[in-house]
Amino acid sequence: MSKRMVLTEYYELCEGGVCDDLLTEAEKLEVKGGKMILTGKLQAADQKNGNGRVYPEKILKREVKNYEKMIKERRSLGELDHPEDSVVNLKNASHLVRRVWWEGKDVMGTVEILNTPSGKILQSLVESGIKLGISSRGLGSTEQKGGKTMVKDDFQLVCFDFVSEPSTTGAFMIKEHKQEVYTKADRINRALNHILADEE
Repeated sequence: MSKRMVLTEYYELCEGGVCDDLLTEAEKLEVKGGKMILTGKLQAADQKNGNGRVYPEKILKREVKNYEKMIKERRSLGELDHPEDSVVNLKNASHLVRRVWWEGKDVMGTVEILNTPSGKILQSLVESGIKLGISSRGLGSTEQKGGKTMVKDDFQLVCFDFVSEPSTTGAFMIKEHKQEVYTKADRINRALNHILADEE
């Protein structure tokens, strides 16, 4: 049994690409108006991730439901880079998670890049095609069970940060563009990523 600690997980941010089907009509209008909104997979349940941990669906569903309260109150901020603690530092806030929802075992989300110093850096990195990751940050402990490192019931989801060290394949945050649509290659790539994620 391990002690309660900060747990972080990484998901890769896609370079370019489009995902209009994940946006609401209001969000599409905001993107056309110049806001940078990213969409994609934030976390996954019942799958061994790149850090070797498994988040049971029951625990993750509870925490996502709790996190939705923060979203409604517009407190669902995240930072550019992972700090070592469990507190979101307002001076480092770069983005706001606006929506989360489930697609099977995947937690999907919509993220708005803020007009803050860190947000401007994040926007510049995305526009330059730099590969970034989206990463959950939470507090909790783990235990070994059936050869897997299982996240225990004391887990508390804190936020989602953008980082430079993605460790999970098949999960992409995608930049929303003003005037583009999915190509056939994009759909094939997403299908392959989904298959690869299921095999992990």
